[in-house]
Amino acid sequence: MFISTKPYIKPLHDGFVLRSVSSFADIDQLARFNVVVHGDDSLDTMTRELIISHPHTRPEEWVFIEKGDKIIASLCLITWTWQLDGVLLKCGEMGVVGTLPDYRGQGLIRELAHYHLDLLNQGGYHLSNIQGIPYFYRQFGYEYALPLEGGWRLDLHLIPDDMPNDYTFRLATAQDIPALMRLYDTASRDLDIHAVRDEAVWDYLLGASTKTGNVSETWCVLDSHDNIAAYWRVERYGFGTGLNINESSNLSQAQAIAVLGQAKKMAIERSKPYIKIHIPQAHVLTQLARFYGGHDNGRYAWQMMIPDVPRLLTALKPAFEHRLANSPFANLTQTVIVNLYRRAFALVFQNGELTAVNSLGYYEGESNISLPPDAFTQLILGYRSREELHIIFPDVSCWGVSQFIVDILFPTMKGFIYPIY
Repeated sequence: MFISTKPYIKPLHDGFVLRSVSSFADIDQLARFNVVVHGDDSLDTMTRELIISHPHTRPEEWVFIEKGDKIIASLCLITWTWQLDGVLLKCGEMGVVGTLPDYRGQGLIRELAHYHLDLLNQGGYHLSNIQGIPYFYRQFGYEYALPLEGGWRLDLHLIPDDMPNDYTFRLATAQDIPALMRLYDTASRDLDIHAVRDEAVWDYLLGASTKTGNVSETWCVLDSHDNIAAYWRVERYGFGTGLNINESSNLSQAQAIAVLGQAKKMAIERSKPYIKIHIPQAHVLTQLARFYGGHDNGRYAWQMMIPDVPRLLTALKPAFEHRLANSPFANLTQTVIVNLYRRAFALVFQNGELTAVNSLGYYEGESNISLPPDAFTQLILGYRSREELHIIFPDVSCWGVSQFIVDILFPTMKGFIYPIY
């Protein structure tokens, strides 16, 4: 039975064929392939639910290379909406990437990545993100540019047994979605970059996602009147042997202490030797972990790629204008040239308004800032400042008053991306 409205097929070299998922038989085969190539049985159900049930994926954006009737390599595109400094951006994750061992090193993922990039450009995506293995995805233009896994480890003996608790806890249900959405949106206001979750995503998280190995339990924090005062989420499996808290709404100090006490009880019941907290650094739970003597394990990072630089710069027009309006350059009339060495871009400002973004191609003239593309990805996403990047990349060049303008247009930002599946 066919399920895709836009199936894709492209013959490649040596009998390989690139195809998109177009039938339930394809889904069955791809789910089995992902289990084999990643060595994880939970990927069977996860693959099926993401393709069939997730509101922001489409079967034709799950692509694979086959030879005969055998899948050799595969990846998918998962659509997110992110908000960056008040601007909504369309992001396309490169997900569930894998190749059978005997076929690695033959450029098959490169073929899939090229098609993934075509999908990003056809769909007008501003960014692409991946939770990938180290280094490999740099060849496709990805650079580490947003916090991801890691965080604080808090051993159970560090948490007092007599933590005060004026709250109760229960698992969330679909009826709680309006309250959860409100709490999530409130917490997101503390972040310059965050993922947008609509009702359909929350429905997936509390529904179809619970059948997969990627499931997180959503726990409501109830006040004395049984009203939802806050929530937190715990990975049922996750990396490592600890109890992983991977999301939380804003919490008062009393609520945070109650959550830690409850988390300790859950960890003991589940034979978990420690609690891992991987949420924003400024969150009260992270701060409590530090104060109680926890250990900062550091963080991994999202690898990010910009499919089309002018498209992203143009989309960020409201952010650039807002930043200028709240600076000494409120009425800036100037062309700001950002040179990525092999290509440059001109941001044309008139009285503080971005009126055009022009591609200059290879450019040898005077630039306001010159920097490698991977450094630019970190700069535009606020992962590192211009000064920090200059220390890391000697080929970051910016002088005089241009430093002031660049720092205003491209400030460091607080970013954290909570999952949508």
